Amino acid sequence: MRRFSYTVAGDETMTYVPERPEDLEQFRSFVERQVRSGAMTGLDTEATGLDTYSPTFGLRTVQFGDAREAFVLQVEGRPEMAEAARWALDVLPRMVVHNATYDLLVLDRHLGTPLATLAPKVTDSKIIAHLFDSRPRHEGGYGLRLKELCARDVDPSAPDTQEDLTAVFRSIGETKATGWRKIDINHPTYLQYAGLDAILVSRWLPVGVERLRKVGVRQALVDFEHRVMYVCALMERRGMLVDQEYVRGLVERLDEEAQLHAAKAAKYGVTSVNAPKQVAEALVGMGERLTEKTASGALKVDKSVLLDLADLDQQWQPRGTRTPNPLADAVLHSKRAGKWRTSYALPMRDGLDVNGRIHPKINSLQARTARMSISGPPFQQLPSGDWTIRRALLADPGHRIFSVDYSAVEMRVLAALADEKTMKRAIAEGRDLHDFTAELIWGPDFTKAHRKMGKGVGFGKVYGGGATTLSRQTGAPIAEVKTAIAAYDRVYPGIRRYASRIQREARANGFVVLTPTGRRVPLDRDRVYAATNYAVQSTARDVLCQALLNMHDRGLTEYLLLPIHDECLGSAPADVAGDVAREVGEAMRMDFFGVPLDTDPEVGGRSWGSLYMKGPDGKYDEALRAREDEWYERVGLAA
Repeated sequence: MRRFSYTVAGDETMTYVPERPEDLEQFRSFVERQVRSGAMTGLDTEATGLDTYSPTFGLRTVQFGDAREAFVLQVEGRPEMAEAARWALDVLPRMVVHNATYDLLVLDRHLGTPLATLAPKVTDSKIIAHLFDSRPRHEGGYGLRLKELCARDVDPSAPDTQEDLTAVFRSIGETKATGWRKIDINHPTYLQYAGLDAILVSRWLPVGVERLRKVGVRQALVDFEHRVMYVCALMERRGMLVDQEYVRGLVERLDEEAQLHAAKAAKYGVTSVNAPKQVAEALVGMGERLTEKTASGALKVDKSVLLDLADLDQQWQPRGTRTPNPLADAVLHSKRAGKWRTSYALPMRDGLDVNGRIHPKINSLQARTARMSISGPPFQQLPSGDWTIRRALLADPGHRIFSVDYSAVEMRVLAALADEKTMKRAIAEGRDLHDFTAELIWGPDFTKAHRKMGKGVGFGKVYGGGATTLSRQTGAPIAEVKTAIAAYDRVYPGIRRYASRIQREARANGFVVLTPTGRRVPLDRDRVYAATNYAVQSTARDVLCQALLNMHDRGLTEYLLLPIHDECLGSAPADVAGDVAREVGEAMRMDFFGVPLDTDPEVGGRSWGSLYMKGPDGKYDEALRAREDEWYERVGLAA
């Protein structure tokens, strides 16, 4: 038995590493004590990386601990250690893990401990931290990483073996990303690092739980988040089938497109489209007037500025408000092609499991507002109307893709929270909210531009955009935008009253917005105006998460693939896909403070992209879907 001792908060702690089968007797005695006492046991894993479903992924160690001792079981190539770990996971009644989804899926996939068995026994300390303060440290928050939480609450001088481990990685010629695979499994620093996390998470959890109690976060919300985490883990485990032939061609096509538009930019003196200074100088030289600046004082040429100069809206459609700047257009298209290649096409080509599936990581509790995120690849960032990337993702053989999304969920949530009578009446009557708004402001003869302006003002209330942002997006003069915002406030006075009220309440709560679920969303003191935005986005996220739980309770989780903003993507056998989509829609549909949250089920063909194949009337076309590959080829050639 190897032993490593170090002091945490004045206490000597010990990490044990069993080397022989007889050493496991001490580990079993520890586990049996934990079982008898019903105590919470710290749990952690170390592996070769983060790519859980890669054919080359390997689980190296599993560690268990309490506040004073930890056991590191080296399961890599050691069947007796793996069996002891499986036994412990089976008998231990309560465990705490930081960022549990990763470890749960690793143990499910590589140790054979079923997700369904382990998840109900696990508390995720990261969820506890997020429910107290959802901001990371660099945004002024309390912190979400285990080491920084323990430095504040357990022991400021506790050994940070992460830095020591990074130094070891460098000494063997590896990086933070590659060192986990290459480091000797018996290296003392590696084993200390492994054991320390099990000890630290055991020490921090009671502090985090007590902190939630003091600020009034209900246990029901904690339980809710753990259930959502589990459902998302099931979707991540299932993954999605990838059209590998299409993706290989896509990688090449995007590379060619990026180079083509980069060459256009080079004609204006821009040797790198990723060099903002070059782009800004060239645009100014072309006569463009750039007024916005970055925090460092440089001229801003981000996506929103370039879209404005290229006369494109947020969906990359022509606005018709000015002569497009060819350099801005070239930079935008080159950067987008490069990003799509790096962020989507390459991961879908190189990040597959042995069955040709990709497993995007679904971070169920992520942003300040708790909105989910998806990484590897970040599918929630895809443009809303583009099929190029979505075409690569397929339903299982014999299945069809379906999608169910909410109808204007953010605006409906806003109407409910604000109790805005006029907007609620329009929703109850089944009116198109954006048409209704445009008619209220500009009369029955409103134009398409009026509708777009009214829609933009409404989304500004939801997403926090002001007059300057809306002017840039629509191309309308700032004075016209301000007039539209004032008119919007007149026709929907409840929203303005709600914004004032929630800002007052946030100040009284120490600059924290409290949502209907009891979630605490911290505000920056200089951005109290974002209170409405945070409340609506956070609440809409919780609506979708409740819908996921409703679907799980109805036995529909096996059909789900991804939750994306206000949409659930799924796959079901072709002969029942319509029925499943309607059932998912029913599970998602709900009444929210008197406002109906309606859903819109759609069934496509084999690929996710098929849902974006529309006929001349703007509706999904079965005839086109039947010739899906022909359609994509025709559109691709036309493009």
